[in-house]
Amino acid sequence: MSKVVKFGGSSLASAEQFKKVAAIIHADESRAYVIPSAPGRRFSDDTKVTDMLLGAYAAAAEGKDVTEQLAAIKARYDEIIAGLELKDFNLDADFAEIAEQLKTEPARDYTASRGEYLNGKVMAAYLGIPFIDAKDVIFFNDEGNLNTYKTDKVLGAALAELPRAVIPGFYGLGKDGKVKTFSRGGSDVTGSIVAAAAHADIYENWTDVSGCLVCDPRLVENPKPIKYITYRELRELSYMGASVLHEDAIFPVRHSGIPINIRNTNRPEDPGTWIVESTCQKPDYVITGIAGRKGFCAMLITKGMMNSEIGFGRRVLQGLEENDISFEHMPSGIDTMTIVVHEDEFLEKEQRVVSAIHRLANPDSIEIESDLALIAVVGRGMRSASGTAGKLFSALAEKKINVRMIDQGSSELNIIIGVENKDFELAIKAIYEKFITAEDAKK
Repeated sequence: MSKVVKFGGSSLASAEQFKKVAAIIHADESRAYVIPSAPGRRFSDDTKVTDMLLGAYAAAAEGKDVTEQLAAIKARYDEIIAGLELKDFNLDADFAEIAEQLKTEPARDYTASRGEYLNGKVMAAYLGIPFIDAKDVIFFNDEGNLNTYKTDKVLGAALAELPRAVIPGFYGLGKDGKVKTFSRGGSDVTGSIVAAAAHADIYENWTDVSGCLVCDPRLVENPKPIKYITYRELRELSYMGASVLHEDAIFPVRHSGIPINIRNTNRPEDPGTWIVESTCQKPDYVITGIAGRKGFCAMLITKGMMNSEIGFGRRVLQGLEENDISFEHMPSGIDTMTIVVHEDEFLEKEQRVVSAIHRLANPDSIEIESDLALIAVVGRGMRSASGTAGKLFSALAEKKINVRMIDQGSSELNIIIGVENKDFELAIKAIYEKFITAEDAKK
C-alpha cells in the first residue's frame, strides 16, 4: 500500500507542528510522498507566510526595498530550522535568489509559491528524503490549466525512481517557462495530482480539523463529524458553500478511484472523514450534510401554455447569456419557471435582463424576489428513507420559517430550499435539530 500525504499550513506553522507531522509520517511506512503547504498562522493574530510574501511582492512591484520584509519571512523559517535542530541546513542561498528576483523582475506567482518551496526543502531535510521541485514535474498549458498528459508522464517517471519524496504544493511551471500557481485549491490540488501519478491507494489530507462536519460549526455548536461521504455528496455540499475541498482538488483522485481521508494533525488518532466514489457503509443519519449561502434573487417568469411552447426555456436563458449571467437553479411548473441567480451580479443588470427576456421569449409577466438564501440538504440515505421532505418542511414550519423555493433533483441525493436571508441561520439549526439531534435522542 502507498499513501500520498498533504499537510496544510496550520500543520506546518512551527517546529513543534513539524515534529507532529514527522511523527505521523514515521508511524506508517506507506506514507511515501509528502505534499507540504507554506507555514500558516502560529496564533490567531499571526500572518501566514504566503501573505507575507505577497506583501513583499506588492512592495517590490512598486520599486520599494523589501529587505526588511524578506528578513521577517526568513526569520520564520530560521525559527523552524533551529527548533528542528537542522544544524547543517539553511535557506540563505534561496532567500538571496528570491531577493534578486524581486529586485530585477518581481513576479506574483513566483513569489507566492516560495512559501511552499521553502517549506518543502525544510521538510525534506528534516525527514531525510529527496526533494522534488514542483516546477520540474507539474506543468500548465497555454490556457493556464493543468497539462494533465505531460504532468502524469513526467511526474510518474520521477516518482517511479524515488520510493519516497517531498513535493511542495501550490505551483508548477507555466507554458512560458515561469513558475505558475494554481488559482484554486492550492496544495490540495498538488496532493491529488501526485496521488494519481503515483497510483496511490489513499490520499491523506491532514489539516486542523478531524474531517468534514455535518454543517458549519459557526452556525451549530459541535456538529457531528461525517464518517463517509461520496464524491457526489461532497460536490453538492461544496457547491453550496461547505468548506471542504475544492472540486479541482478532487478530480484527479476521483478519476483514478483513489479515496481521500481528511485527518487532523493535532489529533492523529481520530479516523477523520473518508471521501469515496461509492460505499456500502450505512450513514449514521438520513442526511449527510447541510450547507447553504445567502445573497440570491429569483425571477418568476409566467407564460400561459409555456409547457407546450418549444424553445421557450432556451430563449429565456439566452436573455441571461447576453448579459453574462449564469443561473444557479431553475425549478419550473406548467406555466411558470423560476430562475435563481446571484444577487450581487444581477442587480446592475436586472432591467437589461428583464428587457432581453421579454424581447426573446415574450412572457406574460416577470416578477423579481430578492433577499433569498439557499440551503442544500444532502444525503445518500435520503433515497431509501420515506418522508424526508415532509420531515424537512415540518422542521421549518415548527420554527415559522417560510419556504420560498423548492428544488429536488431526480437523483434523490439532495433537496434545495430557498428561505429569506434573515431565516438562514435559524433554518439550518432547525434542520440539524430535526435530522441529527432528534435522531441521537432516539438512540
